[in-house]
Amino acid sequence: QVTLVESGGGLVQTGGSLRLSCAASGRAFSSYGMGWFRQAPGKDREFVARISASGNIKYYADSVKGRFTTTRDNAKNAGYLQMNSLKPEDTAVYYCALGYAPSPAPGGFDYWGQGTQVTVSS
Repeated sequence: QVTLVESGGGLVQTGGSLRLSCAASGRAFSSYGMGWFRQAPGKDREFVARISASGNIKYYADSVKGRFTTTRDNAKNAGYLQMNSLKPEDTAVYYCALGYAPSPAPGGFDYWGQGTQVTVSS
């Protein structure tokens, strides 16, 4: 069993930055790919980024490419999402997730955090 806890969300102005963290407890963190998703009110959960178990392979949604960067530290059982040049449309609850499948679909992830709110004011 794996438990994930996100932190680092908050209120920021347009153009600002935030760094989200995802702390994992449990076994075999380093064997899972990590994904980041977000969900705005009234919308479906949306893929943001994914990083492979080793950290060598990353991919991003087009909407965040060039602005967001995902990293991980397997020694610390932690993952991160650096968000720069934030826009109001980035406002959402952000979730981290772990899964084996190299897929951006939410169904490809087995463990989820509780989410952290990110609000970008215009």
